[in-house]
This record gives sequence, structure tokens and C-alpha cells, in this order.
Amino acid sequence: MRQPNDLAFYDLSADQWWSETAKIYALHHLNAPRFEYFDRHVVNWQGLTVLDVGCGGGFSSEFLAKRGAIVSGIDQSHNCIAKAQEHAAKSQLAIAYQHGYAEALPYADHAFDVVVCVDVLEHVADLNQTSAEIHRVLKPGGTFCFDTINRTFKSKLIMIWLLENILREIPAGIHDWRKFIPPQELTTLLRSHSFEEIEIKGFNIFGETMLDNLAAYWQYRKTQGFQISINEDTSVMYIGKAKKAIAT
Repeated sequence: MRQPNDLAFYDLSADQWWSETAKIYALHHLNAPRFEYFDRHVVNWQGLTVLDVGCGGGFSSEFLAKRGAIVSGIDQSHNCIAKAQEHAAKSQLAIAYQHGYAEALPYADHAFDVVVCVDVLEHVADLNQTSAEIHRVLKPGGTFCFDTINRTFKSKLIMIWLLENILREIPAGIHDWRKFIPPQELTTLLRSHSFEEIEIKGFNIFGETMLDNLAAYWQYRKTQGFQISINEDTSVMYIGKAKKAIAT
């Protein structure tokens, strides 16, 4: 049995990253609703320097590059980085990918207008150091865009019991419920690193009841699309943004 937060899955799945029949391709379908929210806070991505932390095989990096951003992507999986580079070359997209860790970003201070970190914060080894590094590489006034998973009984029920253990849509062991992050905990941490203008909203894929959860699942299986609401319900997943303070 795999240990919780077993990230070997990403190395093993890298070759399937861009296969539309692979389960990991579900992450690709989350880009559009994510960026409907992020676009409220970053109105025009054209020409912005953007870092995609935990880029995997490049779903968000390519999404951003196609919108005119100058994109760098970093991931701890060598295999994912290789696949991301291969796919970007085929797509004729200039994305600067490299292997590395969120806790030790290999970039200069104040290098990026925006840092994007999705499906990642609940996996990092050191959340405090990751937050500090993201703050360091952002320009003053830069924007941090993120989503992650709340640590509640409901999130354990849905993300681990239902999606991992019952439906097998997510590999067993990919998540560790103890590493899920309550919104207030993340807000407090971001403030400690001099982030401001923090906003957090519910990123609601699943609905409120178990019947809603199952209906959402069958809708996805049928259409390969999610009907996502951005609302105040942060009980399972949430999305947000924060600003790096402008030095006076």
C-alpha cells in the first residue's frame, strides 16, 4: 500500500500527461474555470512574467503561454518536465521549464509578475518555506494565484474515500489529509510573509450533498467537463489570490 502524499505517481504518469483518455487529463479541464477566477485579478496576461510552480506536464503553463504570458515552469518530477518540454516544442510554445523544488526556487528575487500554484500546496514538503520562496521571487505588487484543498471531514470523505478508494479516479495514496490546508491557516501564513489583499473563495466542483457529488462525477464521466461554482463554500476545495506588498 502506498504511503499518503506519494508523488511517485506523477513520474509514473508523465508519458500519459497529454493523453485525453488518461485520468490525469482531468486536471486539464480545470484550467478554464480556474482562470475565470484568476482573470478577475490579472486582467491581461499578455507580456507578464509568470512562474508555474508544480507545473507537472504543462497544462497551466501552456494555457498561459497561449495567452501571451512569458512562462517559466518548475516541477520536482524529472519525467514531467521532460514531457512538458516535449509537448511545448510540438506546440511551438516558448516555455522555460526546469526541474526544481518549491522550497528552493532557482530564480532571482523579484523575477515574476505572477506566480501560479495549483494542485500543489497540499503536496509540498514545507508550506512555510514554499510561501516564503513564492514571495521572494514575486515583484513588489505581484500576484500569487493558487488553489488547494481544505482539511475537513468532507474533504477527506470526497477526495480520499470517494475519489481515491471507491471510484479510483485518483490513485490511492496521492493525498495526505493531514497536509490539506484550512483557509485561515493559509491566510495567516501568507500574512506572515507580507502578502496582502488576500482573497479566498470556494472552488466548488462537487456540490453540497453526496447526491450532488455523485451527480457531478457522472456529469464529468459523460461530458469530460466540470460545472464549477466560485462561491463561499470552502469546505472541500478553494481558490484564491494574494498580493506582494509594494515596499515604501
